[in-house]
Amino acid sequence: MKFSERYGYTSIRETMQFESIDERLRNRLWNDITIFYFNKLSRDPNANVDNIFAYIWVEFFIKRMDDLDGYSIEGYVKKYLKEWFYKESDWYDKLNFIEFLLKESLNIIDNFISRINISLEKEMSAYRIVDKKIVQITDKTEINEIEGAINISSSDKNVQMHLKTALGYLSDRNNPDYRNSIKESISAIESYSKIITGDDKIKFGKAIKNIEMHPSLREAFSKLYGWTSDESGIRHSFKINGYEIKFEEAKYMLVSCSAFINYLKIKHAK
Repeated sequence: MKFSERYGYTSIRETMQFESIDERLRNRLWNDITIFYFNKLSRDPNANVDNIFAYIWVEFFIKRMDDLDGYSIEGYVKKYLKEWFYKESDWYDKLNFIEFLLKESLNIIDNFISRINISLEKEMSAYRIVDKKIVQITDKTEINEIEGAINISSSDKNVQMHLKTALGYLSDRNNPDYRNSIKESISAIESYSKIITGDDKIKFGKAIKNIEMHPSLREAFSKLYGWTSDESGIRHSFKINGYEIKFEEAKYMLVSCSAFINYLKIKHAK
């Protein structure tokens, strides 16, 4: 994990690649398009490669067909596409192009989708392919909750450090640690509950009983805390009933714990 990620000096919006694509992700996506779409397309005996590249030219780029006269259609369009992908297109244009490729009914599509989603997850993109469409899995509200919790806990370094460490574990592109990210998210709530109750030794399970809130909300967070703390929970195992903890669970916990800290901040201020 990089120093800037571990101590929160990298913007959350940059870390989670919201409305952006950095150089690493751009390179991964281009490699996926080249290796798992174009190269496999070229080796498919049932695919009319020139027709597909001509279709990209006239339907995606809206260019004149006679511009391709006298050229190798595949080679010319590939060269133009790479120049566009790296120098002219915006982040959303690249995702538009990937989604465009998914419209073709080819036997390479499923593997292509899998590879693109792997790259998006590895580079902490806020987007995934679902049902051949690119959808947003991290929105502004979620990012605002994390940023808000980190900012309001600036007066308490323990809470802030737990949240930043949780984010660091989640966003480590070389070796993400979802289990420890969840542990740090829960630890942030525990630390904040100590501030509210004035008891620096109290556990969250006991503290939440002394914090005024709707009984259903108290029960929901008590169960969520219990899930992370019992013998089969995340603090003791890499799997829950055989299910491996993944990005989705770690992100959910970071967002939920951040939102709960923001909620407690407002309640405590009244």
